Amino acid sequence: MLGGCLALPLAVVTRQRLPGRPHDRRLLAFSGFAAFVAFPLVYSYGQDMTSAVHGALIVATLPVLTSLFGTIVERRRVSTVWVAGCVIAVAGMAVVILWRTPGSSDDSNVVGDLLVLAALVVCALGYVAGARLSQRAYPAVPTTLWGISLSSVVLLPLLAWSLRSGGVPDADAAAWGSILALAVLVSVLGYIGWYWALARGGISRIASAQFTQPLFGVALAAIVLRERPATVTLVGAADVLLGAWLVLRAGRPQTGPSAGGAAAGRERGA
Repeated sequence: MLGGCLALPLAVVTRQRLPGRPHDRRLLAFSGFAAFVAFPLVYSYGQDMTSAVHGALIVATLPVLTSLFGTIVERRRVSTVWVAGCVIAVAGMAVVILWRTPGSSDDSNVVGDLLVLAALVVCALGYVAGARLSQRAYPAVPTTLWGISLSSVVLLPLLAWSLRSGGVPDADAAAWGSILALAVLVSVLGYIGWYWALARGGISRIASAQFTQPLFGVALAAIVLRERPATVTLVGAADVLLGAWLVLRAGRPQTGPSAGGAAAGRERGA
């Protein structure tokens, strides 16, 4: 909601236009709902039910999901390495979610893990929709500003219900400052840069930058929350990270003599 309070005035003052084509408007509506409504709500609820380590490791599949959906939408041919990376990441994710070691110290929960995964699926679809919108000559700035603004309208009844049932949260200045920073830096500025990068650099390749998220998440869970994952969870995590790395490797643009020769051939043909 705070992001919407900032995004809507910016969209109006800077005269950001809405998409003119019906298909583009549907892409805008879906990307905004997925990224700013469905994902944060479902992810927060699921993460509250499971351990921080499990949540962070499942997030490692986000670049794989984004790359997968982007490849399907863009109808690109994929390499054997890319397919192997997806299979390994999915297998590792299954181990993290389904395997439970008796006596382990984490508070993981299968339902919570599945909710986190469902949130990531929706988030990845929203990323692809927003990137496709930018690729269709609709800039990243209005994609973000209007997406946040329209999503805030959807969240308004939920905010009213929350305030009526629980009142204004009792938080200090530092907590409210953190929320404001998330609204401005992540929701507005972060998504503008993210959609721009996805459209310019390719959905599959740029999405793999999310590969670093679980590394920080697991480290913080161990340091701050003192969570100790089971050995089998670490094995599954290694599979997820290996799979994501293979997807990243397969998504890099071809370089070297073969790529240069192909480029030269295209120039001679032109």
